[in-house]
Amino acid sequence: MSTRSLSILESIDPATGATVGAVPIAARAEIEAAVRSARAAQPAWARRTLAERACALAPLAARLEERAEELASLITREMGKPRREALGEVRGCAATLAARLNEIAAALEPEVTEDANTRSVIYHDPFGVCAAIAPWNFPLSMPHSLVVPALMAGNAVVLKPSEETPLVAEEYAAMVRALLPAGVLAIVHGADEVGKALVEAEVDLIAFTGSRETGKKILAAAAQGLKRVILELGGKDPMIVLDDADLDKAAKFAVMNAFRNAGQVCVSTERIYVDEKIAADFEAKVAELTARLKVGAGTEEGVDVGPMVNGRQRDFVLEQVKKAVAQGARMVAGGGHKENFVMPTVLSGLTHDMDIMKKETFGPVACILRYRGEDEAVRLANDTPYGLGATVFGRDETRALAVARRLQAGMIGVNKSCGGASGAPWVGAKESGYGFHGSKDGHRQFAQTRVVSVPKG
Repeated sequence: MSTRSLSILESIDPATGATVGAVPIAARAEIEAAVRSARAAQPAWARRTLAERACALAPLAARLEERAEELASLITREMGKPRREALGEVRGCAATLAARLNEIAAALEPEVTEDANTRSVIYHDPFGVCAAIAPWNFPLSMPHSLVVPALMAGNAVVLKPSEETPLVAEEYAAMVRALLPAGVLAIVHGADEVGKALVEAEVDLIAFTGSRETGKKILAAAAQGLKRVILELGGKDPMIVLDDADLDKAAKFAVMNAFRNAGQVCVSTERIYVDEKIAADFEAKVAELTARLKVGAGTEEGVDVGPMVNGRQRDFVLEQVKKAVAQGARMVAGGGHKENFVMPTVLSGLTHDMDIMKKETFGPVACILRYRGEDEAVRLANDTPYGLGATVFGRDETRALAVARRLQAGMIGVNKSCGGASGAPWVGAKESGYGFHGSKDGHRQFAQTRVVSVPKG
């Protein structure tokens, strides 16, 4: 948990309560100054070609790899993620950067279209200054996913990382700034008031990843100046297990995707709908796999589930579970906590009248509900304002795909996670997203489309 001490933001290890480090909280005047500095530096950066911008950012991959062990340790200490997952986060950013730069450059190249009378060139120009506001659950890859496309589009960036993980973001920003002209990337630290001040500052684009509630506030504030926004918001992801599913594979996926990163993932599997004919066997397999998980500090060897990021999130998760049980849910596995460690919990006997089936949990809880027939499964899965990811498990792929196409989510996986192939967008439907990331169209959302036309002949 992070706390304020006068104008200092302290980063606290959620596993031990020890102070990891501290950064200064930005005052409104400092935020406005960072935006002015970014605006002054942006035109020169924008005049560079796409190839030149990519060339400037490319060395970041090697620097991330060189410091992977150090950065992974810091991620674990700041937010509790098991160290092997933290290391995968850093190395994943390093390994994919070159391909990402090439993909963004290709997406932003000018295009020519013409008819009998007119020749038009479609340009993808920078907006100007981008406010990038990132969450804590992937404290390096989330800032990375906002900063890189914004910079490649020729924008200057002011980054506000989560108040829970300021130190990781500070290290990341320092590495990127070392590759850029002065002022092109700035970082400001603080909690809600700092984010609010940045949104209200003279920025042109706001790229935010976080909760649905905060996203709505940002959208309302941005409307005053019709600022462009890209919002990746929360989820309450469903998983449908058809009666012909491979139960071993389905149970293994359910446990992995519900409990990785202590369930603190926007596409965690929170709602599992299982055909009543196979539900008892499925629940037993999920309970058995859940019981094998090792809970502990992310620094310990072999840990599968680390702590909640802070006491507030722990208490929210525990209260959801307590209320569900009071309303009639049955505890299949887990339950309870020790300090910030919430035991991986599996609930059954749920109904859609329960809060835990409506509100995003963002913790290590998997809820299993039995259904009769595919129509009921689809209706229940779609009974939510969220629409980020979803999964369907079934041996008959044609049938499973038909069910997947009926789900109101931006990304649906069949017998796998919801993530798409390389180059596919990361996109939410309904209240889980406003704009999206990745892919040609996603990268273009960080740029202003302009059309310049001349007569032919």
